[in-house]
Amino acid sequence: MTHVKIMSTSDVHGYLFPTGYASRHDRQPYGWLRAAAVLRQLQAPAPDTVTVTIDNGDWLEGSPLASYVATQAPTQATLWSRLLDAGHYDVGVLGNHDFNYGLDYLRTSLAERHYPVLAANVAGAQDQGISDGPYTILEKGGLKIAVLGLTTAYVPHWEPANHLTGLTFQPAVATARSWVPRLRQLADVVVVAYHGGFEADLVSGRATERATGENEGSQLLAQVPGIDALITGHQHRQIAGVYHGVPTTQPGEKGVAVGVIDLDVRDHHVVAAQAHLIQTAPTPPDPQLREQTIQLEARVQSWLDQPLGHLTGASMAVSDSLAARLHGHPYLEFINRVEMTAGHADIVATALFNDQVRGFQPTVTRRQLLNSYPYSNTLVVERVTGQDLRAALERCASFFTVQADGQIQVAPEFTTPKVQLYNYDVYDGIDYTFDLHQPVGHRLVRLRYHGDPVRPDQQLTIVMNQYRGHGGGDYPMFRPEKIIRQVDCDMVSLVQRYFQAHPVVTGVTPHNLTVHG
Repeated sequence: MTHVKIMSTSDVHGYLFPTGYASRHDRQPYGWLRAAAVLRQLQAPAPDTVTVTIDNGDWLEGSPLASYVATQAPTQATLWSRLLDAGHYDVGVLGNHDFNYGLDYLRTSLAERHYPVLAANVAGAQDQGISDGPYTILEKGGLKIAVLGLTTAYVPHWEPANHLTGLTFQPAVATARSWVPRLRQLADVVVVAYHGGFEADLVSGRATERATGENEGSQLLAQVPGIDALITGHQHRQIAGVYHGVPTTQPGEKGVAVGVIDLDVRDHHVVAAQAHLIQTAPTPPDPQLREQTIQLEARVQSWLDQPLGHLTGASMAVSDSLAARLHGHPYLEFINRVEMTAGHADIVATALFNDQVRGFQPTVTRRQLLNSYPYSNTLVVERVTGQDLRAALERCASFFTVQADGQIQVAPEFTTPKVQLYNYDVYDGIDYTFDLHQPVGHRLVRLRYHGDPVRPDQQLTIVMNQYRGHGGGDYPMFRPEKIIRQVDCDMVSLVQRYFQAHPVVTGVTPHNLTVHG
């Protein structure tokens, strides 16, 4: 009997070191260098055991270090594939955020790889030089182990078209149904590595989100026979177990955990399976890989401490995230101001992405900016109707729930099974009121533009990030067909340009949002 150990990381997002970059001395219980040390231990030779190591995507964007490489040293993006090689990975899969800096950058990041990158449901990926095919077959210990690579098909809903030239994304389930039976004929073990998550509860099967095609993991488990192991990601959840008879993992984000699936194979058939996660916090960063990257980290830390501008007026420091969402906040007003300056629209919307956003201090540094706005979002301007706007605001109003004691909290839909605080927006350019005592869908009780009630058929323009403008976050009233212009410059650059034009910025407390609860 042969033991097969399948290990995975996913959604590292460029967090190599155990830091969230809140300060030079910030330390956190995660980081890929910790995960690499865990992998090195697991990869040690053992009798009758073979190992397979897979990275499940989303390496290239998310951390200040990733931003530094992409914007200040893009030719050094080969770092990412060199690190995976040094970590002895057997396979890579493309994540949705790996497209954020465009295909040229993605190709550079993969240029020095000695492992295959798989993209079964991304037609054109091989022609574009970002994939080596739909699957690979690894021959280890007398076994043939097939790995099929899949990426969430929802990428075109978020990404600018010029980042996806020549690519077409197909549904993951349909692709797996086509490939898995063929791989069963070619291999002893079939592994599916899917950069996507679960759209339903893994035990009850109850839907946990609208079926958009973003996440198809539950359908893969229930509707595609022949999968021996399923690796997932994208949702940043920590999951390990056997569901529908298939061992499954999802190892969180930022290298916080390593997914491990153990298979016992006898006579070329899987006879037993288990899945678990190994938390990386107790493991020190891999010393060899740390030595190779510590100078880069030092350059990043110095770059982050460079001042961008200065503030007067109302404080833009965020100390109470819920209050900022309920009442608006000078920091959010400023981000909306930058968006409006770039987009020249009637209305503007932005989100407080998570509860770790701390806004700006009187002297604004690049560290504060990248910690507050970690995404490489560009902007779109759409022409919408008053009815569209009302529907979007009702979606925002559903973000809150009122407890029996009268306390307002975030609704479970936005925290379970995945935290999605970025799917609530604060608007400027309109005056509006939510009454949380009303049922969801009927909470918007006042909506005015320039002092007048907004009519359902009224035409308005709105500027927002491209994720929301493509309907991301369950905002179907926004979609690409309504885009009338794009701002092809990421938000971090737009904020930096704003400070260059306005070295001293006055904070303004907004008063256009009222919430009754």
